[in-house]
Parts: sequence; C-alpha cells; structure tokens
Amino acid sequence: MSILVNKNSKVIVQGITGSEGEFHSKQMLDYGTNIVGGVTPGKGGQFAIDNTIKVFDSVEDSIKDTDADTSIIFVPPPFAADAIIEASYAGVKLVVCITEGVPVHDMIKVKQVVKKNGTRLIGPNCPGIITVDECKLGIMPGFICEKGNIGVVSKSGTLTYEAIDQLVNSGLGQTTAIGIGGDPIIGTTMKDCLELFENDSETEGVVIIGEIGGQMEIEAAHWAKKNMSKPIAGFIAGQTAPPGKRMGHAGAIISGGKGSAADKIEKMKSCGITIANSPANIGKTLYNKLAR
Repeated sequence: MSILVNKNSKVIVQGITGSEGEFHSKQMLDYGTNIVGGVTPGKGGQFAIDNTIKVFDSVEDSIKDTDADTSIIFVPPPFAADAIIEASYAGVKLVVCITEGVPVHDMIKVKQVVKKNGTRLIGPNCPGIITVDECKLGIMPGFICEKGNIGVVSKSGTLTYEAIDQLVNSGLGQTTAIGIGGDPIIGTTMKDCLELFENDSETEGVVIIGEIGGQMEIEAAHWAKKNMSKPIAGFIAGQTAPPGKRMGHAGAIISGGKGSAADKIEKMKSCGITIANSPANIGKTLYNKLAR
C-alpha cells in the first residue's frame, strides 16, 4: 500500500520539452516512474527524452492514447493555472504542480475547478511526491529514501529531505513523502494527507513539517486528535521570524497574532503531536515516540 501514487500510476509530463521538464523527467524515469507521455502544445507527434516519450498537443490527446491518470506540471508561472485546469477537465485524477510563482488570483479559479471535477491537486510551488521504490513525481532526490512504514508531509521542500534522511538514519523507512507547497492557496492540505495516511494500512506513523503563517497545521492537529490512531511527530519552521515579515514561502507570514510558531506548537502539542525542538531532531522524535 501507499498513498496517491504507486508503480501502476500512468504519468504524463506537461512541459516535458522544456529544460526543467526534460531534466526531471529523466530523473523520474530513472527512479522507475511510469511516464507514458508528455504534453507541449504545438509539438504533438514529436518524441522527448532520447526519443522514448511521445509528445502530445493536449492532455486530452495524451489520455486518449495512453490512458494516463496522473500529471506532473513543469510550465512557467503565467501558464501553470491553465495547465492544471486543462488536466482537470481532461479527467486526470492526480495533478502535481511544481511551478513556483503561480499568481494567487489564478489559484482561486484553479481551486474551484479541481473541486468541481474531483481532481486531487498537489502544489503548486512544491517538490512533489514520492512513493518509495515505486514512483517519484517532482524534484525530490529519490536516493535518500528507504522503503518503510512512515509517512511524511511537509510545507518545506528542504526540510522534507532533511526529515527523510533523519528517518533513514534512525532505521525508519517511508511509505510516501509529500511536499504540499507553501503558497497561500494550495490543492492538498496537511489534514488531507493525514487522512490518507490514517487510511493506509502500511503507514504506521507520520512526520508533519509546518511553518509559520496560516492555520493549516492547527486544523490538521485538531483533526488528528479526533481521528488519528497513528503517532505523529512534527516540527514548525520559522520560530525566530519577526511578526509581519514574510519568510521564504508566500504563505509564511504571521498576521494578526495568528500563525506564529509558538501558537502552532502549543496547539499541536495539546492535540497529542510530539514536536521536535530542532530540525536536527525530527527523525529521533518520531523514533522515540514509536519506541514508547
């Protein structure tokens, strides 16, 4: 078991002929991801990635030919929302958008479309998702992962990799790791991921990595307190950030006294989540909790 993606996922890459799309498609193929096609308008009929992957003019055309159910998007910010919407209307079940800098105004429309069509969106501005030894979608370094029974969900790309490395060093492998992105409007939330991990029979514990700004971590913690049977360890980045100053991600800003690290840590602890006191202790924190 795993969540969202596995070795049977049929993947298309929107923007496969661009430099980013081509580079990361090669990495994903090397990991074992089942890429069945690419999409670049105007380049239909060509072949990408050493002439191994057929390119289509539209997502709809690619699905007719490949029966794809998953899409990953490597297109520039002005066109990313249209790419997500195109995939959603074409019937793609899971869309992962790596693109950073997608306008918030565009994402408002995207959220409405994916909700109406029942499309699962991860991102934008995220490192993607990896189900260990089966499928890698995005820019995560697959070689740091080891197969196991711990789920990882994070707003931060870099801390996702750090947490995975620490888990491996503690003898804890992963089922699936998800970088959900740090923009103000994203597709899949922490609560959504916790619910998926709770329903996954293979996952036995979860690491969540949040950051200042918004209420997503608190909403996830309240849901976990009522519904989660599996142990959770967490970390909140941005503990030294001054109020009112955006830190890194567009969503990482403390406003109106809400969204501070201290506020989130207090409320997460009250919901039974064990919080690491340093990013260097994320893996050890979950290991110790599982050992109790």
